[in-house]
Amino acid sequence: MKAISPIPNLVEQVRDALLNEIATGQLQPGERIIQEQIAQALGVSRQPVQQALMLLRNQGVLQDAAGRGLIVTPIDPNHVHHVYQIRAAIEGMACRLASEQKADQARKQGAALIEAGRKAVASGSVAKMIAADIRFHEFLYGLSGNPLIGPAMDAHLTFTQRAMGEVLVQDQSPRDIWDQHAAILDAIAAGTPDVAEKLAREHLMQASRFMVSRLTELAAKPDDKTTDAA
Repeated sequence: MKAISPIPNLVEQVRDALLNEIATGQLQPGERIIQEQIAQALGVSRQPVQQALMLLRNQGVLQDAAGRGLIVTPIDPNHVHHVYQIRAAIEGMACRLASEQKADQARKQGAALIEAGRKAVASGSVAKMIAADIRFHEFLYGLSGNPLIGPAMDAHLTFTQRAMGEVLVQDQSPRDIWDQHAAILDAIAAGTPDVAEKLAREHLMQASRFMVSRLTELAAKPDDKTTDAA
């Protein structure tokens, strides 16, 4: 981890740095989180680290362990499925609203996000692939015009990053979901709410099925390194 400069959102920076370490496999499931080591590695005081750890604990990325403080939460495939069910419902609604209200903005700004996502896949960088995916979905929330969707989805996106990392770190040839993203964006830009909502729901439930299957496989065969990703 690189040292980061103190700025007003320092707690968020520490949280993001820790989440990146977990998602990219630098911190493993069940591994103990040592506050002092993190503060030293990031070049910050213990206070923002403590606050960031509590945020990640509240979002389910970390958990209490008797006599060990906080550890990285092992992934539960059932929880992944439940998260994606919620995402499918809310993001389907978000895409419907976006298509009804922000078709022009989708046409003007969406292509750059699709291109960035394809480049992230081509790079093979787990961190870049996750970041591009999250930016795309946050863009959809913004297009919806409903200011409550983003905050409501924050914990679910955080957990999604965690789950995606668990799969992507193990897989040599990431599954490219950007054709699906492009189709969702095209439906929004075309002003077809029913299609946009349907594609968004299908995309997320397909991702759920894949993630649950892959995580179950990895749990059964932890040394397996077959291809595909979320």
